Amino acid sequence: MLPTEQTSAIRERTGADVKEDNRSESLESDPKEKVDVTSPSDDDDDDENKPTLYTKYRPYILTAFALVILGWWISATVLEATRHRWIVQTVFAWAFIAIIAFRFIDNSVISGPISAVWEPTVQKPWYRLPYRARLAIGWLCLLAIVFGSAFGFKLQGNTTFGDRAISVLGLLVFQFGFWATSKKRSEIPWPTVIVGLFLQQVIALFVLKSGAGFSLFHWIATLAADFLDQALAGATFFFDADTINKHWFFVNTLSTIIFFIAFVQMLYYLGVMQWIIKYFAWFFFKLMGVSGAEAVVAAASPWIGQGESACLVRPYVDHLTMTSGFSTIAGSVLAAYIGLGVPAQNLVTSSVMSIPASMAISKMRIPEMDEPVTRGRITVDRGEDKAKAPANALHAFSRGAVFGLVVAGHIFTNVLTVLSLVAMINGLLTWIGRGFGIHQLTLQLILRYLFYPVAFFMGVPRAEILRVSELLATKLVANEFAAYLDLHAITTGPNPLSPRAFTITSYALCGFANLGSLGIQVGVLSAMAPSRAKIIARIALSAMICGFISTMQTAGIA
Repeated sequence: MLPTEQTSAIRERTGADVKEDNRSESLESDPKEKVDVTSPSDDDDDDENKPTLYTKYRPYILTAFALVILGWWISATVLEATRHRWIVQTVFAWAFIAIIAFRFIDNSVISGPISAVWEPTVQKPWYRLPYRARLAIGWLCLLAIVFGSAFGFKLQGNTTFGDRAISVLGLLVFQFGFWATSKKRSEIPWPTVIVGLFLQQVIALFVLKSGAGFSLFHWIATLAADFLDQALAGATFFFDADTINKHWFFVNTLSTIIFFIAFVQMLYYLGVMQWIIKYFAWFFFKLMGVSGAEAVVAAASPWIGQGESACLVRPYVDHLTMTSGFSTIAGSVLAAYIGLGVPAQNLVTSSVMSIPASMAISKMRIPEMDEPVTRGRITVDRGEDKAKAPANALHAFSRGAVFGLVVAGHIFTNVLTVLSLVAMINGLLTWIGRGFGIHQLTLQLILRYLFYPVAFFMGVPRAEILRVSELLATKLVANEFAAYLDLHAITTGPNPLSPRAFTITSYALCGFANLGSLGIQVGVLSAMAPSRAKIIARIALSAMICGFISTMQTAGIA
C-alpha cells in the first residue's frame, strides 16, 4: 500500500495491465454489463454457520429488532429533549430498518422500476454518445458548478467577486499542477477525475448551504470521536485521569489506535467489514469507477483518522498502491479544534469535501496501470491460514489488540525520529543562517515565503497573505494542532484576521499533512505491509505534499 498521491484514496493492483476500455469502465463500458460484487467471507452459507435456533427464528428476531428501532425513532422524535436532532435520528433509524427489510424483500422491488425508467431515458442515450462528447459534457457541468457556486451567492464579510475569481483561478492552477506532474498523463482516467471534483463541489453546497447536510455530517464526526474516546477508559486504568487530560500522543493516540485495530479485527471475524467493503465497491464502481477498498478508506478517513482508516482494509494492504489520511482530520481531534474557536462547520465540511477530491487527485497524480482487486468485485481473502483463524469474536479482538500494539510501536518510533530529524535540520539551518546574519533560519521561515503564492491562489486578501502562509508552514513542519493554536492566538489578539482570511485558513489547516503524520503513515503501513516498506518510504513524501495541496484546494472552494 503506498501512501501516495492525494491522500485520501486507496488503490490496489493484481499485476494485470488495465486496458484502455477498463480504466474508465464506469463511463465507457457497456451499460448492459453487470458488476458482480462479492466479498471474501460474504458467501451463501452464512445461515449454515449460525446457530440453529437463530436460523429458525431469524425472521421474528429481525422483525422485532426493526420494531424496536421504529419505536425508538418515534419516541426520540416526539420527546422534546431529542426532537432537535430529528434529521440524524431519521436517517439512522430508517437506514437500519431498510437494511433489515431487504433481508426479506427482493432488491428488484426497488431496482426494477428505477431501471425501467433510468435505462431507456438516461443510460442508453448517454452511452450512445461518443466518449469525447461525454467528457466534454462532464467538463461543462464541472465548470458550471464551479462558477455557479463562486458567483451565484451573495457576498459575505470582506469578500469581493475579485477574490472569488482568484479562488477559482487557484483551483485551476492546483489541478494543472497535478496534471503536469502526473506520472503518465495519457493514462489519467478523466471520468473519475471529473466526477470526483464535481462531487467535491456538491458536498460543499450540501453541507454549507443546508442545515440538514451539516447536522448529518457533524453527527457522524461526533459519533466517531465518542467511539474512539472509549479507548481512553483502558488508558485511564494504566495511567490516571490527569494524564489522559493532558492529551499526550503516547497515551491517548496510541491507545485509541490499539483499541480501534482490535475492534476492526473483530468486525472482520463477524463479516461486518466484508459487507461494508462489498457495497462500497458497488457504489463507487458505479459512480467513479474506483475500487471498494479505496472507497472505504477514503470515506472513513475524516471520521477515524489516517492510521485507523488504513486498518479497515488490512487484508488487502499487500495489494494496495495508495493510502489515505493526509487531506483530512479525524473525529477524535474534532472537539479539540472546536475548543480553539474553529467553527465545527468548517472542520466537518473540509474533511468531507476531501473524500471524492482525494480519489480524483490521486488518479491524476499517479494513474492506475493495473486492475484493482476490489474494483467492483472483491476476490481477495483475508490472507489468513484457516488453521490459525480466530476461534471466536473475542479471540479475534484479542489478536487484533496484539497487532495494534505492533502498529503503535511503529508509529511511536517513526514520529519520534521524524520530528527529531526536523529539529536537527532547523538547528543546522540556524547555524548556517547566522553566517549570513539570519538568526532564525528554519524550515518554517523558508516555507513561509514559498507558500506565499499558494495563499494568494486560495484567495487570501493581499495584506494577510504572509500571515496565512506562515500558519501553513507551521502546519506542514509541526502539525495542524500547533497551527490552530497560533490561529487562535491571532484571533483573540489585537490584530485578528479578516473573516475571509480566517475562513480560508481554518479550512486550509484541516488535514494531517505534516511531517509527524508522515511518520505515522510510514509506521502503520510498514507494519501492515512489510513486503512493501521500501515503496511506502519512497513515495510517502509525495503523498503528504498531495494531501497538503488538496486541503488548499478545499479552502479555495469554500
